Formats: sequence, C-alpha cells, structure tokens
Amino acid sequence: MALFFIDTQRGRVATQKQLMAAGIASPAGDVPRPWHRIQGTHDATTMWYAVMRRREKGVFIGSLVFRHSPHHALLVERGWQDVAVEQIGVDAPAPGEDDQAQAM
Repeated sequence: MALFFIDTQRGRVATQKQLMAAGIASPAGDVPRPWHRIQGTHDATTMWYAVMRRREKGVFIGSLVFRHSPHHALLVERGWQDVAVEQIGVDAPAPGEDDQAQAM
C-alpha cells in the first residue's frame, strides 16, 4: 500500500517510500517538485489499482484507477498509459527512455 508520485517533467512514477529511501523526500515524507502526488486513496495497491500517466500541455499527470473498470478502459482509449509495476521507482526509465536505450 502506498502513496504514488509522478515526476511532472520526466514522467517517472515512484512511491513515497521509494522517494524517501532515495533521499528525495524528507524523513517526514514531504516530496519536492517536480514530483507531484497522484490523486487517489492513500492506501492504494497495484493489485487493485492501475497507475496511469499522460503528457498534457508539456507536463506529465498521473491517475490511480481500478484495474479493468470502465473508467480504466476510457482512460486507455483517451491515450493514457499504464505504468507497469516494474517501472515504478526513482531509477525507472522515463517514458521513451527505454526506446532510446534499445536504439543505441
């Protein structure tokens, strides 16, 4: 169960615990910009929720939605991207970085 944050500049997603372990968040859990809390329940788990992102007007925004729900399907239809569980982390590649690394 976690609070999720999105790097609004690069699109990376991490949990509050991951940000604290990396020294980005304060011991009290305060997270600086460009990280922004993804709106949703404070006890989300990726078992039930999909973490999603979308680039909008030059910044990345995030959302938590119930997996396999009509709302999830609607967001996918509107161009939102599911963030795979293994892509959640401070050191995870930003969207498009995986493609660039494979092209080299």
